[in-house]
Amino acid sequence: MPRIRPRLLLIPSVAGVVALGGCAVVVPVEVAPNATEPVCASVVLAMPDSLGDGLPQRDTTAQATTAWGDAAAPIVLRCGVEPLGPTTEHCQTVETPGGASVDWVVVEGEDGWTFTTYGREPAVELHVPAEVAAERSTAFVNQLGPAVALTEQIRSCV
Repeated sequence: MPRIRPRLLLIPSVAGVVALGGCAVVVPVEVAPNATEPVCASVVLAMPDSLGDGLPQRDTTAQATTAWGDAAAPIVLRCGVEPLGPTTEHCQTVETPGGASVDWVVVEGEDGWTFTTYGREPAVELHVPAEVAAERSTAFVNQLGPAVALTEQIRSCV
């Protein structure tokens, strides 16, 4: 009768653990009201795979969304949010690699920073959790410009 070596019995179980360990956590995100706008699919597909060191792109649970970074405190982008009307909030024009510029209304809240495109339809929203903003610059917003520029610009910051 052949003798089974205990070491060989570990191989299938170790392989199973490695396979399960490769599964990425999906970030739960609320879908935006106008997420079905066709351009939103193009916007999300054109997003960068990473926003810098330690901020890899993650899968989400909602259409026309994406996320980056730690699943416990992700940076979340939603396409198809309601476009902003005239506002007194801070509006910042961000020049992007490749020349496109995007206007963002920037609002600081208790839970972090929210950047919403101004003058673009459909509008795009980016939420940066307070934990992330406390550790690093939000200059990575310029990396989103080429994708966000796929939306139609109808107004700009004054």
